[in-house]
Amino acid sequence: MTDTNIGTTEATEASSTTETTQAVRTYTQKEVDDMMAKTKTAVMKKVTSKYEELGDPEELKTIVNSYQKVQQEQQLKRGEFDKVIQELAAKKDAEIQKRDRVIESFRVETPIVEAAARYRAVNPEQVKALIRSQVRLNQEGDVEVLDDKGVVRYDDSGKPVSVDSFVQSWLQSNPHFVSAAPATTNTRSNVTGNTMKKVDIAKLDMKNPEDRKIYADYRKTVGLR
Repeated sequence: MTDTNIGTTEATEASSTTETTQAVRTYTQKEVDDMMAKTKTAVMKKVTSKYEELGDPEELKTIVNSYQKVQQEQQLKRGEFDKVIQELAAKKDAEIQKRDRVIESFRVETPIVEAAARYRAVNPEQVKALIRSQVRLNQEGDVEVLDDKGVVRYDDSGKPVSVDSFVQSWLQSNPHFVSAAPATTNTRSNVTGNTMKKVDIAKLDMKNPEDRKIYADYRKTVGLR
């Protein structure tokens, strides 16, 4: 007896093979490129669609570049401005230092020299050079006398030591910087042969040009320069 199912099975398998063969298809390179181009276009359109109202991307790029250039130019200008500000600040600092130097000369150095002259220092300028570091102006502009450790000195009454008393005390402690006492009687000058009047150096006002001349003549008379 012949099995009729065999023929049917073979026919079915043949049909399946034909359909599979027909389902498998190969694509040419052009077809692949076209599909990729379409996919890229779709993706780009999806990404850029929300920016379309801003205009053409190339125009936007140009605008951004122009803005960045302007920003850079402004930064350069600000740099030059900062340089000018720095120069003005340096000039101002120099003027302040010059002003402070004048104030120190008037409030500190001149009083030292005048006090040294009043107390018969041989060389008032030398005395100033030796003790100048112990006299300063504080932030309020007041004159302060310092000890060897840089601490403000006070007298027995609790008041800051004055420049005048400091110079007097220093010369008393260093008598070799003091000139010989003026003569107490009328004497003859070995240089001029004229009679020299008694001079009280302590009473001379070194701010007065006439007293300064008297002091200068006195120094010459006693052989000091």
